[in-house]
Amino acid sequence: MDIAIRELKSSLSRVLAAAQGGEVIEVTSHRKPVARIVGIPPQADDGLRRLMADGALTWRGGKPKLAAPVALPAAGASVSQMVLEDRG
Repeated sequence: MDIAIRELKSSLSRVLAAAQGGEVIEVTSHRKPVARIVGIPPQADDGLRRLMADGALTWRGGKPKLAAPVALPAAGASVSQMVLEDRG
């Protein structure tokens, strides 16, 4: 289904319902495709639920704890310096 941006604005709920039902929506601007709306199937999160049920995955509602950032060596040229050198 193709839909113009103006029509998408006025009928967003209907278009999203169609996408959720499995229809692929192409959004157009001046009759040229600019975006594609694809629904997410309801069973998409079954994998996460299965991992949680198996105890392989837990979440207590907090923010994830990330690993410490990688320490970069002090020696050598910075990326910005290398770019400037390449530009000549």
